[in-house]
Amino acid sequence: MDQPLSSLLPFSKRHIGINSVEKAQMLEVLGLKSVEELISQTVPDKIKNTTKLSLPEALSEEQALEELAVMAKKNQLYSNHIGAGFYGTHTPRVIKRNVLENPGWYTQYTPYQSEISQGRLECLFYFQTMVSDLCGLPIANASLLDEASAAAEAMLMTYQVNKSKDLNTFFVADDVHPHVLHVIQNRAKALGIKIIVDNFKNAIQAKSLFGAYFQYPNTYGQVFDLEKHVSELKSKDCQICVGTDLLALCLMKPPGEWGADISVGNAQRFGVPLGCGGPHAAFICAREEYLRKIPGRMVGLSIDSSGGPAYRLALQTREQHIRRDKATSNICTAQALLANISTLYAMYHGPEGLTKIAEQCQALCQQSKKALALAGFDVMAHTSFDTLSVRLSAAELDQVLKLANQKELNVRKISKDLVGISFDETHNHLHAMQVLS
Repeated sequence: MDQPLSSLLPFSKRHIGINSVEKAQMLEVLGLKSVEELISQTVPDKIKNTTKLSLPEALSEEQALEELAVMAKKNQLYSNHIGAGFYGTHTPRVIKRNVLENPGWYTQYTPYQSEISQGRLECLFYFQTMVSDLCGLPIANASLLDEASAAAEAMLMTYQVNKSKDLNTFFVADDVHPHVLHVIQNRAKALGIKIIVDNFKNAIQAKSLFGAYFQYPNTYGQVFDLEKHVSELKSKDCQICVGTDLLALCLMKPPGEWGADISVGNAQRFGVPLGCGGPHAAFICAREEYLRKIPGRMVGLSIDSSGGPAYRLALQTREQHIRRDKATSNICTAQALLANISTLYAMYHGPEGLTKIAEQCQALCQQSKKALALAGFDVMAHTSFDTLSVRLSAAELDQVLKLANQKELNVRKISKDLVGISFDETHNHLHAMQVLS
């Protein structure tokens, strides 16, 4: 074909469909007699559905909304205490009305034309600043798809800076979130990277490590002092990745201050509704030597021709912007809308407000830990932020899950003898009392 199909169509009709004359022209160029012949040659037989769809009569918009409302009422909304990186949160109404429900924000994708995207770019710039400040690392990107894929990207970054071909093993602590571990293992398999999963204290004995991944706080809610272990690993040229929680970092020492090279997580609990498990804006931040390896995009602050501030995409390492073989990754979707909501949430509350929310979550957790321990339950020891884990017999765990369901509580079954309970900003003392009862 000498010409692109689009050149056969008037510009005004390229995006609104074609008429019969234009269809005939298209088929003539392709050397086909009908659209059916085009479909027959294009769609494999094994995935074709030749039966006629049995569809009900079409509804009006109002009728459809009524039916959907009836269906929605069947949902059972329980108090959520599952945690593992996903938490209830309050979206401030001013953000919900003006951003989340505003098509000027939610229909936008990549801000290619920076001159008309200054507001969104400025907000993404603040997202990077917020993440960088909380994690204690100098550079951050303008969000990623989710925490698990961000963790896999962190592993890839450490692998790319690996100077020795003899180092092909990545250590993952056995107390990371399970979905994070699974994605890391999946990505490592394709790259020929060996994964060791073990207690974080045993990382120093592992051989041929180019990198290690720790969770802080871990999936059981525990907060360990990792600084000594990290220091020993770094003396062997092992790069350190840390999965973390932005709200917890309002109270805890930032990973960058105790040796982490890369820190990842998600910003969901900063004002983004759970949304049936996603999507949520993830983050990844790192030391400056990783600048050319960090996936996705980074927003930078420049100066315009009038001397005023001008925001722009300063670094774009995804395959959409550069040659595919030069891309750092091709799984680096930015959840820009949700990243902006998280940024605005942080600005709405300010440092003192975020700290107060974090203290509230921790207080509920600590009070519940003490009460359960006094009642004779085997609560996992060590410092914690918002999550506690209780060890039970298999029979006791089944009974606890049954009672929780009766009380309309979602708790986390971690294993056959371990249950986890998390607290977030949507909970108060009444919720804690309901859990304990």
